[in-house]
Amino acid sequence: MGSSNGAKGSEDLVIRVTGLRTQFGSHVVHEKLDFFVRRGEVMGLVGGSGTGKSVLLKCIIGLMRPAAGRIEILGRSIEGPGDSDLRVLQQRWGMLFQDGALFSSLTVAQNIEVPLAEHTDLSPRLRREVSDLKVNLVGLPLEAAHKYPSELSGGMRKRAGLARALALDPEILFLDEPTAGLDPIGANQFDELIGDLQKALGFTVVMVTHDLDSLYAICDRVSVLVDKRVKVGTVTELERESDPWIQDYFLGPRGRAAAVAKQRAGQQTQLGTGER
Repeated sequence: MGSSNGAKGSEDLVIRVTGLRTQFGSHVVHEKLDFFVRRGEVMGLVGGSGTGKSVLLKCIIGLMRPAAGRIEILGRSIEGPGDSDLRVLQQRWGMLFQDGALFSSLTVAQNIEVPLAEHTDLSPRLRREVSDLKVNLVGLPLEAAHKYPSELSGGMRKRAGLARALALDPEILFLDEPTAGLDPIGANQFDELIGDLQKALGFTVVMVTHDLDSLYAICDRVSVLVDKRVKVGTVTELERESDPWIQDYFLGPRGRAAAVAKQRAGQQTQLGTGER
């Protein structure tokens, strides 16, 4: 574990970022940043304010062009907006923005059908069937499909946004602060939903989050943005890092509480298994 997670087992890498530099004018956000994600893992992405979590995510999904470096997703190199490979790749990943980022003038079903209409030749009837399947997949009642975003709670909007992100059966799912704004119970339920879907469907997850409970609950590894680069490891490995911000983040009061919560959840699972 160190400044990057290395290119070991490169054939299993679905995202490979090397030598990335991003900047706004003279302000450099990332410098010589390397970031790798393995197929089928849940990767958390954290960092303090101004470390460029959203900037890195925007570069990876092609919404922003970096000043230098190379980005490869699913074996294809992308350069940023206007890249000819970008449209092809967009069919192979899904993106859940904060609060769902649904089109307010469309119903939930119509929102889910947007990527289907853009990237497939499915008939309207088949698009509706797929939409109904995705609504069910994320745990929404079927009647929610006919509602507008303004008629949904925050948690339901996130689930609707997740259904749209899953519309094309993506290989990679990008999540931007998926539990932000949810109460603890709703956040825990959403973590469980993501974890269950990932295990069942086998996609790769890249999750930008501040939620320590989410990191402990579902992430295989975590990338921490510090000093314009990333340090990567399991939560246990990162707890041993000497960097002051990482120490405060993982070993502060909230980090300790999240670790205790995970330990208790694990004990309850073992007890339940023993009872059966």
